[in-house]
Amino acid sequence: MTTGDARIREQTMTIENDTVYHNPLVRRYASAEMSELWSERRRVRTWRQLWLALAETQKELGLPITDEQLDQMRVALDDIDWAAAQQYEQKLRHDVMAHLHAFADRCPAARGIIHWGATSCFVTDNADLILMRDALGLVRDRLVSAIDALAEFARRFRDLPCLAFTHFQPAQPTTVGKRACLWLYDLVTDLEEIETRLARLKARGVKGTTGTQASFLHLFAGDHQKVRQLDHRLAQKIGFASAYPVTGQTYPRKVDTQILDALAGIGQSAHKMATDVRLLAHRRELDEPFEAEQVGSSAMAYKRNPMRSERICALARYLMGLPAMAAQTAAVQWLERTLDDSALRRVVIPQAFLAADAVLVLYGNVVSGLVVYPAIVKANLDQELPFLATEIILMEAVRRGGDRQELHERLRRHSLQAARKIKEEGAPNDLLERLKADPAFAQLPFDSLCDPKRFVGRAVEQVDEFLNEVVHPLLARYPDRRRPAEVRV
Repeated sequence: MTTGDARIREQTMTIENDTVYHNPLVRRYASAEMSELWSERRRVRTWRQLWLALAETQKELGLPITDEQLDQMRVALDDIDWAAAQQYEQKLRHDVMAHLHAFADRCPAARGIIHWGATSCFVTDNADLILMRDALGLVRDRLVSAIDALAEFARRFRDLPCLAFTHFQPAQPTTVGKRACLWLYDLVTDLEEIETRLARLKARGVKGTTGTQASFLHLFAGDHQKVRQLDHRLAQKIGFASAYPVTGQTYPRKVDTQILDALAGIGQSAHKMATDVRLLAHRRELDEPFEAEQVGSSAMAYKRNPMRSERICALARYLMGLPAMAAQTAAVQWLERTLDDSALRRVVIPQAFLAADAVLVLYGNVVSGLVVYPAIVKANLDQELPFLATEIILMEAVRRGGDRQELHERLRRHSLQAARKIKEEGAPNDLLERLKADPAFAQLPFDSLCDPKRFVGRAVEQVDEFLNEVVHPLLARYPDRRRPAEVRV
């Protein structure tokens, strides 16, 4: 039995025995890595690591904590009695206290010093910051992988002229690679924002019940310097350069808003790219990846729907809607804190990361397997190019001695007649044939005047410059940049 078969069998057995709703982001869309990161086991183990880090730091600074107590805590980090924790929570109605008691049961020598001087937000907030830091790292890696794949696509098609659109109406040509650079630059700005959020993320640290550190000042007998050292050392011990300088009971909830805004930005970029792919697939210029046995429609067997791009749009739309809730939460944190943030944050923050992860997994898959059809790209461009070339044709005819106003009128009449035949008869664009038959234009070198490469401006050079000056230096900072993840459905 292959690994894939085993996974399918396991999923089937799970589904057969399920009688409750499961989040589709976990079951269908997000990666196993991101789903595990936000699991209850990861969260509770992080709480235990924080209790241990606090005790270790307190001992370093002179509080009476023994090696035996710390050793018992280390041994018990992964020994989580879920049933006991659930029983404690039914009685205490407090999840942190429930897990504190369950942890203390496994390291009885340390019972008296676990959570010493701390409030619940010491573990919950610092844990959330750790999880968001790790999740931002995964999102960053997914972005880099997508940028790498899209940069290669842009390079391959840097000089393939194609019809451009404004208002979804034919406009001056560009190249397939230049259009891809529009998508690529969106991802580059998203990566810069994620890097910024990671660089600015801090620990909540040890701040006490209202952020004054009063309990810790009491523990250290009024020694302000040791309390400051405790805050700083603890932050470094859990992987941050520093802690937020001032907090209430919680770290500033604006941090959540800034992070969700950055994730929503990825949704915006992905939605734009996927929409463009859907439009271009309709014009038959390109296709997203389509597997050998994939079914496009249950009724129309011939169909090859851009379902992955459609799914990107669906998930991106959900992701883009989440920051408003984080903003509202930040706005209503009364004074030093209120608990109406808790339930919402448990839902919104993991969901935002799961959705961003799912979007980027799909994004990387789509751009790595985009199929371009140069013949169709050329045919679509050729259909509109005669109209787009009228300006340069007019200028060349005037340069050869023609009357500009008379030539303009002739061009206008020929263009309207050609457009009428296209719209009313479905005929090909015959504007060039009309002009070649008109003595006022017959001697012009139409083949060179209508060469598509004359109309793309600096598109090719812009692709090269953007890749060489912006994208490649960025990718060089991430030598291990391929982060493949399975598209699960």
